[in-house]
Amino acid sequence: MPFRKVDCSESVEEALARLDLESKRNKAERLAKAEAEKLKKAQAKSAGVRNSKEDARYEDPLSLDADKERELSLNEKARKLYPERGGDAYKPGWFDVVFKGEGREGLDKMKCEMKVWKVVQNSYLVRLLLDALKSSGCEVDLRRHISCEVCDVSVTGGYDPTLNQVVICQNTARYKGIIQGALTHELIHMFDNCRHKLDFKNMQHLACTEIRAANLAHCSYMSGVTDGSVSFGSIKEQHQECVKDRAVRSVLAVRDVSSEEAREVVDSVFERCYNDLEPFGRRIRRNSDHMQKAYWDRKSMGYDLANRIK
Repeated sequence: MPFRKVDCSESVEEALARLDLESKRNKAERLAKAEAEKLKKAQAKSAGVRNSKEDARYEDPLSLDADKERELSLNEKARKLYPERGGDAYKPGWFDVVFKGEGREGLDKMKCEMKVWKVVQNSYLVRLLLDALKSSGCEVDLRRHISCEVCDVSVTGGYDPTLNQVVICQNTARYKGIIQGALTHELIHMFDNCRHKLDFKNMQHLACTEIRAANLAHCSYMSGVTDGSVSFGSIKEQHQECVKDRAVRSVLAVRDVSSEEAREVVDSVFERCYNDLEPFGRRIRRNSDHMQKAYWDRKSMGYDLANRIK
């Protein structure tokens, strides 16, 4: 993947304006390409050459917007997980208020933001990722780049590459450990996007960053045994299986593909992405001092020494 920087200082309004301009430009390019292909088809037809597959495509007026429809489909699936990403505040129904104790979203948001702040101040891994992002030209402003929101109950966090924001799910990530895990996972996606300007519509790009997040933020041998993704056996092989399983599940959560397709794309990029340990320089073992060592070794990795944890 090419090494390109991301402008992390871009405001939400600037990002939305840029995306609107890019959408119009892409639509014009698709229409121009369609017209050129229609002309080529007409010329081939006049010469007595017909391609039945292409004929069927161009007889369907909706086929010109196939790429746009696919993009909207991907966005809709993500919006079901993160409803506030559509721009509207979450509004619980009367049933949720009466029987589920909802209706305190403002208070929950404040509590979530306070917990995020404490994790940022005290987590070795989160601090290391923030320093690595800063050193890579993508300094994080907590008010701009991290947002507490109501999410689907199946997720605890997410990364929105469109607005370059990490989402922490205030209704499911209620404890320090969960928030730290979600922040670490999503900041790895932000770091990867900063380093490589990922195309999240590209399945290989998506699979690679999910492999890295699972490898660096989640999978340990005992956690894999606990959640059923691995069994007792070779530690190395079982750890790899845990990473693959989590990456496949993450891909399936945001893409309309089969389990077989998701596994295939994960396998296709696994070796390279599994061995990329930036910015930690190691796999973190649970209940060890690996987090502290990774943090204090960041100087040798070339990352900023600001904001030390004392």
